[in-house]
Amino acid sequence: MPSSTRAGRWVRQQRGPEGFAAFIPAALPPKPPLVFTPELVRLSDAAGRALGRLEGVSASLDPDRLLYMYIRKEAVLSSSIEGTQSTLSDLLRYETDAAPGTPLDDVREVSRYVAALQHGIQRIRSGRLPLSLRLIREIHGVLMQNGERGGKRGPGEFRRTQNWIGGTRPGNARFVPPPPPEMREALDNLERFLHDEYGSTPPVVKAALAHAQFETIHPFLDGNGRVGRLLISLILVVDGVLSQPFLYLSLYLRENRADYYDALQRIRTNGDWEGWLRFYLIGVEAVANQAAATTRALLDLYEQDRAQLQTLGKAAGNTLAVYDILRRRIVVSAPKAAEEAGVTWPTANAALQRLAQLGIVAETSGRRRDRLYTYTRQLEILDRGTNGR
Repeated sequence: MPSSTRAGRWVRQQRGPEGFAAFIPAALPPKPPLVFTPELVRLSDAAGRALGRLEGVSASLDPDRLLYMYIRKEAVLSSSIEGTQSTLSDLLRYETDAAPGTPLDDVREVSRYVAALQHGIQRIRSGRLPLSLRLIREIHGVLMQNGERGGKRGPGEFRRTQNWIGGTRPGNARFVPPPPPEMREALDNLERFLHDEYGSTPPVVKAALAHAQFETIHPFLDGNGRVGRLLISLILVVDGVLSQPFLYLSLYLRENRADYYDALQRIRTNGDWEGWLRFYLIGVEAVANQAAATTRALLDLYEQDRAQLQTLGKAAGNTLAVYDILRRRIVVSAPKAAEEAGVTWPTANAALQRLAQLGIVAETSGRRRDRLYTYTRQLEILDRGTNGR
């Protein structure tokens, strides 16, 4: 392994009896600059077009409802990379009812990812805080709050001690990030890069470079992967590529986990920013196209089901009101449907029964009381990919 590359250098640390080499990342943007080969230009253009299609088709659906679904899908996928076993159905059931049988530790962890991404978007939308180190710390604090897995390891605080990836100690680790003093310098550079202080970088490329640099800096004792993946969505929103964080790139990263880690490591060992960018752009195009296809499938489903409900005569109004709650929530109880639709419990329950008879929803709790109803076909469309399908 070379002592330095275009992406940074290894510096020997003499702490402890054996010592170790920590990687000190070079500043962004890369020097020499990225070389956009014809292939990278083609991939960049294709990714941009795919994101444009996603933004266009997403405008046909209520953005808040689409955001509700896509944030949760990204949360499940991103958390699964870290080893959680919660499914999208588990998360929706937990948010509705804390239903028995869901893996509570895992689903709470996924739920915190949802809260962290929503916190970031709300802070940016309010104009109170730009995408900054402070906001990244806030997001981490929400993500790790009361967490069973590492929640006591400095939520919302950059690390003050050395960490490492793989192995049992820095001396046998797969990778050792920069020590705290150099970490703080790298973070300062990253923040300035995000604010375009070194010149403008196309947003899709900026998100790629920032994600990889954040993973190399590894500024928290836990939760770095999830915050780093979340950063991609925030950059694309802040820089106007997407109006909402509809891109669940964690699907691609999970399906290609070995190549993902290898591409990040080759930045450090070979200075191969272009190789990482190639891997990332292929994923952006693939996931954006899939998200757009998912949105079109949802629109077709809603059109078919609403047409069916219009034939119910006098019962159509209340049934459609409850159906609209299901479109947004996917999993709902009669009391919750009644509250959100502004109807009585018996009315909501009767509507759910009609929807079940039509095959639009299914009772999924198996209980006699406090039953849960799931919009099964919508869940099936959204669930593609979250369980390896």
